[in-house]
Amino acid sequence: MAVSPYEHLETRFAELHQISHAQAMLYWDEAVMMPRGGGPARGEALAALASLAHRTLTAPQVGGLLDEAEGRSAQLDAWQRANLRAMRRMHTRTVALPEALVHAMQIAATRCEQIWRVARAENDWTAVVSPLSEVLRLAREEAAALGDTLKLSPYDALLDMYEEGTREADVARLFDELKGFLPGMIDRVLGQQPEPLPLPGPFPDAHQRKLGEEMMRALQFDFERGRLDVSHHPFCGGVPDDTRITTRYSEDDFLESLMAVLHETGHALYQQGLPAEWRRQPVGDCLGAAVHESQSLFVEMQVSRGRAFMGFAGPHIRQHLGGRQGDAAWSADNLHARAIRVACGLIRVDADELTYPLHIILRFELERALVAGALAVADIPDAWNARMTRSLGQSTEGNFKDGCMQDVHWFSGLFGYFPTYTLGALMAAQWFAAAGKALPGLEAQIEAGEFGPLVGWLRREIHGRGQLKTARELLTEVTGEPLDPRHFKAHLERRYLGR
Repeated sequence: MAVSPYEHLETRFAELHQISHAQAMLYWDEAVMMPRGGGPARGEALAALASLAHRTLTAPQVGGLLDEAEGRSAQLDAWQRANLRAMRRMHTRTVALPEALVHAMQIAATRCEQIWRVARAENDWTAVVSPLSEVLRLAREEAAALGDTLKLSPYDALLDMYEEGTREADVARLFDELKGFLPGMIDRVLGQQPEPLPLPGPFPDAHQRKLGEEMMRALQFDFERGRLDVSHHPFCGGVPDDTRITTRYSEDDFLESLMAVLHETGHALYQQGLPAEWRRQPVGDCLGAAVHESQSLFVEMQVSRGRAFMGFAGPHIRQHLGGRQGDAAWSADNLHARAIRVACGLIRVDADELTYPLHIILRFELERALVAGALAVADIPDAWNARMTRSLGQSTEGNFKDGCMQDVHWFSGLFGYFPTYTLGALMAAQWFAAAGKALPGLEAQIEAGEFGPLVGWLRREIHGRGQLKTARELLTEVTGEPLDPRHFKAHLERRYLGR
């Protein structure tokens, strides 16, 4: 029996999946296990895989097969048509970029990230100016090439790469709305929040690790298909059947690591819950960065920082970290107060959910200026300090490691990613509101440690649907409306102002 054009495409995209699997494992090893001296060789290996993936997807016959398959799409079912749509999107974006540019960007980004890891610890901004300038130069080339093909501005082309359909003007409008109410709300909360009772450390890393693993199991993370490790910057990587998450530990503050673990577990649950029957096809992959971030923030912010969750987790936290039963400092109320304490700080990943969007808005404003050529790499520290001082009252003058060097994203070439964090936070609040309507007694289930109904809802409504629909279509179908920041605002008012 003759093989159809669509079947030919499925075979080719299954090969691409396997290349992506290998890339993911090399990225994980680079962040977790690789000795410092392995950086140049690893960059070459990753660049070779990026070039191989590019050639596999841009081979001359692929465009023709897509045309033929689209001409016969009436013969395909809904999942196959969605898969074909995702294939076309990948092909269009890949063809727009010369293989030499893809290879060069991989080499430059790997080198820059390796330099950043050392330089950040030493607060050495000068060490990263040159490699970051090269990464930015190549990112601008990529953005221009994609923009020409997609008929988008360069920055819109980058945003669209991480979340389809996202545009700078829409992000700016949403962020202006957040800037309209967040500063006043932060001031009100800071003026009335009680000071939590102290929890003196130290909290040994090994004890924190066991606590984190126990919480992951409670949330139904599958350790047969995943693991927890340590890296400079917490992340979730790998593939659905081999999901890797990382955290970092501070013996002075166990909540920092615990919340990072819970955040990455949200990512991992999404990854592990993708449709098994479409595992090696684009339609079986995650929808986009904002939806992915919505799943991590759903677990961390909507669930894990809630009072109900601390009612469940409190005894486990006390048991693993040596707290005394009956000590008010280890009570669910005090743990909850610590988990939602608002403070204007320097570090994005440690920020509370009220101040976090202001960290993202700062990065959004700077990176669009960088991509547009309106801001030079050498001027980032001053621009960063000015915005941090204005929006959060925190100076970073001379403190590069806690300022413009704190995040890995730009140093690894991820321009356009930052807005998806706050878009994800808005989505998470909207998903959670819908889950509350669909699951009567949800808060009581969380407090009892019964996460099956909630994870089951996520599997049915989001995880297991892959890319069957676009993110906008899925959000509207599940929640009954398009993205609306009023859900986020209402969530913040309930949690922090008791409204």
